[in-house]
Amino acid sequence: MKLKILVTAGDGIGPEVTGEAVAVLDEIAAEGGHEFTFTQKRIGGVAIVQDGTPLPKDTLAAALASDAVLLGAVGGNEFNSLPPDKRPEAGLLQIRAALGGFANLRPAFAFKELAVNSPLRAEIVDGADILFVRELLGGLYFGRPRAWDKAKGEALNTMRYTRDEVVRVARVAFDLAQKRRKKLTSVDKSNVLECSQLWRATVNEVAAEFPGVTVEHQLVDSMAMHLMNRPRDFDVVLTENLFGDILSDESAVITGSLGMLPSATIGGKVNLYEPVHGSAPDIAGKGLANPLGAILTAALILRHSGGLENEAAAIETAVRKVLEQGFRTPDLARGNMQGLTVLSTKEMGAKVRETVKTLLVRA
Repeated sequence: MKLKILVTAGDGIGPEVTGEAVAVLDEIAAEGGHEFTFTQKRIGGVAIVQDGTPLPKDTLAAALASDAVLLGAVGGNEFNSLPPDKRPEAGLLQIRAALGGFANLRPAFAFKELAVNSPLRAEIVDGADILFVRELLGGLYFGRPRAWDKAKGEALNTMRYTRDEVVRVARVAFDLAQKRRKKLTSVDKSNVLECSQLWRATVNEVAAEFPGVTVEHQLVDSMAMHLMNRPRDFDVVLTENLFGDILSDESAVITGSLGMLPSATIGGKVNLYEPVHGSAPDIAGKGLANPLGAILTAALILRHSGGLENEAAAIETAVRKVLEQGFRTPDLARGNMQGLTVLSTKEMGAKVRETVKTLLVRA
């Protein structure tokens, strides 16, 4: 298998965690005889400083010429005074729009070994396995008009959806639910928002195409509560853009750390992959970052862009085994640490690679 992967490491801890993800992919390639080539380009704050724009033209051109894009994280406090369309996050929104991926897949599953990290009781989170399908190109993040009039002291964002936008992401979610536990929960705010009324009606239309999938609807505020008190009841959760961003981040409570969450954006010209966490500039360069979200994101690259299910599963199994062996990064070092070992970013990446190699050799 040949894969051409663009790496846009971004800001803060982005270069550290993407470096470990790339190293794991190199291990997969070496053991399996695959050919993965990596190109490095800038995005976000580092691109603003060096290129004067959060998304340089050569970065976008390289992305469109690749089989997959692996992004670290963007952002930094030094850019907070810039207008929204000039900040590092604008580069992220621009590359998402240009690549055209409309379905953002965010898996969140409970690691038994990290139950101590969750403020929720172990019996609540144990066995939780949720796949968020977040619509990524509509809603408040992309709706027009949008404005901030400092002189008037007012700002405007527009939530907008079309039926076709909802249909295409709903079909992705239903198809995934059909391959999992055959249950889909659609999240909206249809008691208040017209966009959500369109969303709910359209999801019900699409549901008729998937009679084997059980469908339920939840208002976003009640869903936020149920996600914390009965997460095991949910399988595939379909949401619009803003709700999906918030709820999937909330699910970090289930996984033990935001640093454990991967994501994949599919459906466009080129798939875009990124760990869910931010750039965490306060710990950048200190070896404290958790690379497991980025490494699990590498597994999604293999699954969705490479069709390498066995290799993707090997990475996911390796992460679980490393945790079972008692290894942690600082964000996971909570509770009773007796018998556990805290590792740096690089050390954790090395442990996962060693385990991946062992799993592939056995296979």
